[in-house]
Amino acid sequence: MRVITGSAKGRRLAELPGLDTRPTTSKMKEGLFSAIQFDIEGRRVLDLFAGTGQLGIECLSRGAAFCDFVDSAPAALKVVRQNVKACGFEDRSVCHGKDFAAFLSRGREKYGLVFLDPPYASGNLERAIELITTIDIVVENGIIVCESPADHVLPELPAPYEKGKEHRYGKIKFTLYCRRHDI
Repeated sequence: MRVITGSAKGRRLAELPGLDTRPTTSKMKEGLFSAIQFDIEGRRVLDLFAGTGQLGIECLSRGAAFCDFVDSAPAALKVVRQNVKACGFEDRSVCHGKDFAAFLSRGREKYGLVFLDPPYASGNLERAIELITTIDIVVENGIIVCESPADHVLPELPAPYEKGKEHRYGKIKFTLYCRRHDI
């Protein structure tokens, strides 16, 4: 697993041992970042359910201003910290060892880009989407990126959020939500 492009291009990232974490494949990551490439620079990013931190790190490498990495698993957080340090992004990120709901409920920051990739069978994807939109932590024209099984139907959201494109990669898909301006 490597950083695709930007200041940390080619940097190898540490992975978690075992099958508890499901890293985003290179093909999926390339497709995703092709879709959002013009929506990264200068934005504050939230990598919820961070795992190895590869999505947030890719954003930092591509010019994101800052990234909050959140994961409740101590082993995952250790790997995220290791990867952030290896890429030299300690000054532009913070790692939070918290449950996603506890982190979101404090709602102090606004984000231009949010990544949601929880364990598929946990039900946490829908819970996280609901909390994010209720607390309203996404800036105008900000994007929420959700990874899920390709056959999983994600909900439509109330304005100002709107469901956008779905990008399928075999049995997996990314769904993009955008927060439009207030009406």
